[in-house]
Amino acid sequence: MIDLSTLDFIIIIALFVVILSIGFYVGKTSGKNSSQYFLSGRNMPWWLLGLSMVATTFSTDTPNLVTDIVRTNGVSGNWVWWAFLVTGLLTVFVYAKLWRKSEVKTDIEFYELRYGGKPARFLRGFRAIYLGILFNVLAMAGVTLAAIKIGEIMLGLSPLTTVVIAGLITAVFSAIGGFKGVVYTDFILFFVAMSGAFGAAYYIVGIPEIGGLEALISHENVQDKLNILPDLDDRETLIALLVIPLAVQWWSSWYPGSEPGGGGYVAQRMLAAKNENHAIGATFFYNIMHYALRPWPWIIVALASLVVFPDLASIQEAFPNVSEDKLGHDLAYSAMLTMLPSGLLGLVLASLSAAYMSTISTHLNWGASYVVNDFYAQQIKPSATEKELVNVGRLTTVLLMIVSATIALLLTNALQLFDIILMFGAGTGLIFILRWFWWRLNAWTEISAMVASGVISILIAFTPLGDVLFGDGGVFPAYARFPFVVFSSMAIWLTVTFITKAEKKEVLYRFYKKTQPGGPGWKKVLEEAKRDNEEIIQTTGAWSVPSGILAMLIGCVFIYSAMFTTGYFIYGENSKALGLLALCALSGFLLIRVWKRIKGKVL
Repeated sequence: MIDLSTLDFIIIIALFVVILSIGFYVGKTSGKNSSQYFLSGRNMPWWLLGLSMVATTFSTDTPNLVTDIVRTNGVSGNWVWWAFLVTGLLTVFVYAKLWRKSEVKTDIEFYELRYGGKPARFLRGFRAIYLGILFNVLAMAGVTLAAIKIGEIMLGLSPLTTVVIAGLITAVFSAIGGFKGVVYTDFILFFVAMSGAFGAAYYIVGIPEIGGLEALISHENVQDKLNILPDLDDRETLIALLVIPLAVQWWSSWYPGSEPGGGGYVAQRMLAAKNENHAIGATFFYNIMHYALRPWPWIIVALASLVVFPDLASIQEAFPNVSEDKLGHDLAYSAMLTMLPSGLLGLVLASLSAAYMSTISTHLNWGASYVVNDFYAQQIKPSATEKELVNVGRLTTVLLMIVSATIALLLTNALQLFDIILMFGAGTGLIFILRWFWWRLNAWTEISAMVASGVISILIAFTPLGDVLFGDGGVFPAYARFPFVVFSSMAIWLTVTFITKAEKKEVLYRFYKKTQPGGPGWKKVLEEAKRDNEEIIQTTGAWSVPSGILAMLIGCVFIYSAMFTTGYFIYGENSKALGLLALCALSGFLLIRVWKRIKGKVL
C-alpha cells in the first residue's frame, strides 16, 4: 500500500470531475433518441473515433495481461494478441466501408439484413443476449479484476470497495452520457492513459533496483524473455505462441475488439462515422496506435518486474494484504507502480482510472445497445417509444455493471479470462469473414457454429474429455486444443450449411443491393437477379477486395516492422532496428500506392 500526496489526489479528483461533467453535459442531447444514445447521430469524425477505439482497448487489464504474458512466456508470448493485427487491417481495407454502407444501428441488426425469416430473428435476439450480456460481462469482469488488483496493491483497498467505487462512478457516467459521452471523454482519457504508461516506464527503468535500460536488458532474469519471435528450436513453443495465432487464431476466433470482419464496439464506431472514408480512417488509425505505439511501455515495466519481483513468492512477501485467490503474475505491473514518486504516481493512477472508465463505459454502452435495439425493441416491445428505449438502455447499463463486478470478484487472473473467451469464440470467425462474400451461408450456419463452439469448448475445458485429448499422455499435444475446437466447429457449421436451405433470393437481393459486396461468391445470385430483371448492382468497376487484401498484407509489414523497430532500438540492437526501419518506410510507401488505387476503384 502507498500513501498518496495532496498532488496525487488533486490529479485523480480533477480527472473524475472532468469526466462526470462531460457525461452530464452531453447527456442532455444523448437522451433524445436511441440513435443519439448509441451512435451519436452517425456524424463522428475518423480521428475522434480512432482515438476512442485506442482509449477503449487501453483498459486496466491490458497492461496486467501483457505483464502476465511476458513473465510467463516472454515477449514473444504477445503474439497471442499481436496476431489480431491481421484481423484489424482486414477490417480496415475490406469491411469498414461495407459496415458503413449497411446503415444498421448495431452489428447484431446485420443478421436480419443478411438473413431472413424466423431463424434470422432468433439469431438476432439470441446473439444480443449471448454477446451483449454473457461475453460482454466476462470482458468487463476482466477489466474490473485488474482494477481490484490495482486497488489491493497500490491503495490497500478490499476487492468489494474497489468494485463499488469504480463501478458506481463509471455506471453513472455511462448511463447518463451515452455513446457521445463515451467518445468525447475517450479523447481526454487517451492522452492521460498514454502519458501515464510512458511516464511509468521511463521512471521505473531509472530506479536503483533496475539501474537503467542497458542493465535491465542484460539482467539474468530478463535475458531469456527478450526474444520477439519464439525459439525456433522449441517446436511446441513455436507452434503454440506463433504458428497457431498467425495461421489459425486471427481468422477463426471471435474476441471483443478483434472480431474477424469487424464487429462489436469497433463496428459501433464505424457505424457512427460520418461516411465510409471516416470509418476506414478511424479503424486504420486505431490499428497503428494499438500495435505500433502502445505495447513497449507495458513490456518494459513487465521486464523490470522480473528483476524486482522474480517470482510470485516475492510479490506475496512485498504485499501480504493481497488475497490468496488474486495472487498471479499480472499483479507485478501494479506492484512496480508503487515505486513511482508523488505527482507521477497520481498521473499513473489517474491514467489507470481513465483506462478503466473508457473500457467499461464502452462495453456498457455497446452491450446496452444490443439489449435495447436487438432484443427489447425486437422481441419484447416493438412499439416502445424512443424515450422508453433510452431508459431501458440506462437501466441495462447499471445491471451490466453489477453483474460484471460480481463475476470479477470470483476471478483470479487476466490470462485465465482471455483464454476462456478465446476458446468460446473459436471456429466462428471464418463465418464473419465469409458471410459478406458467399451467398450460400444462412442463419443456421451461424446458429450451429455458435452452439458447436460453445459446447465443444465446455467439454474440453470442464470435463475429463479435455485431459483425455490434451492432458499429459493425451491423444493430442496441448497446443492442439484451440485448433481442435476451431476445426471441429467448422466441420459442423459447414455440414449444417449444405443440409439446410439457402436464404430466399429476395433476402439475398436486398442484402446485395444495400451493401454491394461484389466478388465471385455472389455470381449465382447475380445471374438469378438478371433473369428476374432485378437491378441489384448499384456500382460498376473492378472488385476492390483483392487490392484490399494486398493492402492488409503490406499494412501488416508496415505496423509489425514499426513495432519491432522500437523493440530492437530498446534492446540496443541497432543494426536490426535500422533494417526494420527501412522495411517500415518501404512498406509505408507501397501502402500509400495501393491505397490510392483502392480509392480510385468502385466496388
